[in-house]
Amino acid sequence: MSGRTTIASIKPWRAAAALLCLALLFAVCILPEPADADESNALTRSEPKHILVLHSFGREFRPWSEYARSIKAELERQSPWPLDIQEHALLTARFNNPGPEAPFVEYLGSLYHGAPPDIVLSIGAPAAQFVQKYRGKLFPDTPMVLTAVEQRLVNQLDLTDNDVVVAVRNDFTAAFKNILQVLPATRTVAVVVGASPLERFWIDEVKRELKPMDGRLDLVWYSDLSFDEILKRASSLPPHTVLFWGLMSVDAAGIVHEGDIALRNLHAVANRPIFSYQEPFFGGSTVGGPMHSVAETSSKTVGAAIRILGGEKPANIKYEPIGFGPPKYDWRELNRWGISESDLPPGSEILFREPHPWESYRWQILLIMAVILVQAGLISGLLHERHRRQVAEVESRQRLAELAHVNRYSAVGELTTSIAHELNQPLGSILTNTETAELMLQGTSPDLDEIRQILADIRRDDQRASEVIRRLRSVLKKAPFEIRDIELNDTVRDVIGFVAAVAEGRRIVLTYMPAVADLHVKGDPVQLQQVILNLIINAMDAVSDADMKKREVSVSTERTGNQAEIRVVDTGPGIAASDLTNVFNPFFTTKPQGMGMGLAIAKTIVEAHHGTIAAMTQPSGGALFTIRLPIIR
Repeated sequence: MSGRTTIASIKPWRAAAALLCLALLFAVCILPEPADADESNALTRSEPKHILVLHSFGREFRPWSEYARSIKAELERQSPWPLDIQEHALLTARFNNPGPEAPFVEYLGSLYHGAPPDIVLSIGAPAAQFVQKYRGKLFPDTPMVLTAVEQRLVNQLDLTDNDVVVAVRNDFTAAFKNILQVLPATRTVAVVVGASPLERFWIDEVKRELKPMDGRLDLVWYSDLSFDEILKRASSLPPHTVLFWGLMSVDAAGIVHEGDIALRNLHAVANRPIFSYQEPFFGGSTVGGPMHSVAETSSKTVGAAIRILGGEKPANIKYEPIGFGPPKYDWRELNRWGISESDLPPGSEILFREPHPWESYRWQILLIMAVILVQAGLISGLLHERHRRQVAEVESRQRLAELAHVNRYSAVGELTTSIAHELNQPLGSILTNTETAELMLQGTSPDLDEIRQILADIRRDDQRASEVIRRLRSVLKKAPFEIRDIELNDTVRDVIGFVAAVAEGRRIVLTYMPAVADLHVKGDPVQLQQVILNLIINAMDAVSDADMKKREVSVSTERTGNQAEIRVVDTGPGIAASDLTNVFNPFFTTKPQGMGMGLAIAKTIVEAHHGTIAAMTQPSGGALFTIRLPIIR
């Protein structure tokens, strides 16, 4: 055979070895990185980042304290690493004549020797100038973010590729034009500013920027006054004057002030509005206007810090100076100083507006309105028902009066014969006496004394007939239901006088026993007389129909507690027990010729007088009707 080798000629063990080598090579290619790499990355992420925050005037000195607070909160929220934030304050910037900075530089140098922070954040101009000045000695290779510093206070020549500047730009012209827009009558602006080197710098800058406004505004500077003297002047400012709050770190007397506390004290005594361009002073003391945004500055500062801590070069991070944000105003201060919202610049935002009661209590107001509407509907319905009831009561009284009038006619109709006899008797006597007197006068010598007696008899009979007619008319007259004060004894006596002759004609003994004391009640005398008349007529009918030997009807009045009581008693057969419950029902009667309306009308009249009427049969026989009416107190 030739020297060529075929697959079939390869030994089996050699083929297996070749396949194993290929499998191992494949496994090496697809295996992940060693676990040590993951552990190394995790360790890197778990190591804290050391951040040095350097304050210009102190940790709680506004406005920079608000920038610091916002920056730290955002760093904690956005950072993927644990953070070790250390804060220091450059307090020498707060004095009129700052002392030497060397001790503070040595302190920081010893503190961070051999372990510099990962990044330095300076807040405010003095802190920015400090870190730029001592960078080579303290943190030569540490990245720095200079934030919340006005662009004019950044030393551009000392900036390196390891620096990021988040600067702001103060536009004093815009701030003062805002004052003139919202308060056009302003003539004078009193500028509240301290006496530190930084504040003296800004006095010159404001004067330079506002040079074009000379003649339009008079600027009064309080930088050479103690704060106590500033408070005195602010409490008695003339009209057309406003206060402009710049900064108050130290006054001319050398007294150090916390910006927020000083501003609150000024606001408490000022008799004119206060303006400022710093947002941390907004919300309780200043009117508002265009101002720096803490949120925007903080956002850019944190963004730069995160990028640097993540490995990005500071030289690649550039920001333009941040100007004023859209104007914002405090609704409470606008109302306090009478500033109209129509005078505000377009696009202004009004904050701290007290919500309208409709916005705060919408559902409560709707519920109250619903309740009021328901109540109004119920009251309207009740008033309507009351009106209908009053109309019905008036109509009922009219119907009652008409029915009672008809009933009186019926009752009097039953007494026609007795009434005619009662009238005929005095009229017959008058006629006889008149004829006798005429005969005597025809004689030659008439007896004048006897004629006088005859005339007296005529007068007495005439009065008797007139009384019968008066009583008849009082019973029969048609009058509306009228409540008035009446004396019950006299009312009953009139009825007794009316029916006395009837009782005598029927040979019935009618007696009346009035109460000793007067009984004053509220009622209609005609209708009450009708009730008593019905009861007496019924009593006389009961005595006459039964043909009793003892024919008596007695009427009496008396006082029982706070009620007046009228009792009508007869000696008739009484009322059957089965009829007692129906005796006052309409159309119920035991008389062959009766209509059954008399007692029903009587009960209605008594109840209209807020009284009661009851009937019973006496144990000794005869019926007893009792009327009770309330006595006037």
